Amino acid sequence: MITTQHITKSFDKLQVLKGIDLTVNSGEIVAIAGPSGAGKTTLLQIIGTLDKPDSGTIEINGTDVRKLKDKELSTFRNQHIGFIFQFHQLLPEFTALENVMIPALIANRNAHQAEKKANEILDFLGLKERIHHKPSELSGGEKQRVSVARALINEPCVILADEPSGSLDTKNKEELHNLFFDLRERFGQTFVIVTHDEDLAKRSDRIIHMKDGYIV
Repeated sequence: MITTQHITKSFDKLQVLKGIDLTVNSGEIVAIAGPSGAGKTTLLQIIGTLDKPDSGTIEINGTDVRKLKDKELSTFRNQHIGFIFQFHQLLPEFTALENVMIPALIANRNAHQAEKKANEILDFLGLKERIHHKPSELSGGEKQRVSVARALINEPCVILADEPSGSLDTKNKEELHNLFFDLRERFGQTFVIVTHDEDLAKRSDRIIHMKDGYIV
């Protein structure tokens, strides 16, 4: 599903990733753990094609993403990768439903079909009564579930999450963690999750520890 070979990345004179070899199997939930500054988020952004490595190869679902041109890469990202961020990254001027629909509309899906799909996912996530609320009218847990729905709208094969429960209280954190495993069972997605949360890491199928730009 995901294979990286000898991924390196530097910012000015600081080398953040120092030759990362990683394989994630289809349907796995993998946690990437390690201290701040280990290179976890940089690696996740490179896997998600949001940033480019200095060297190395990345293959996702059989596609060598480093060989894709910019427009092809944007299309691939939109169709195959879903993102969940710590602070939701919802657009404040749009409702929950509209936020979820955005990736589908970017993919040129029919607006009616996109709305129907967004409604179905939000209903599945327990947000049926909140679809017309804007982010400022939602709780932290609700906003994070909206961001999960947005990540799912295009039925991607890979979900990448960067500290997804970092801003949540204990109750909402546990509900979100349970949700990841429910989604894996229902939709069969592969999850790669950067987290400092020990409970989430322990529940994952595998923990990848990083330190000083290396997998240890």
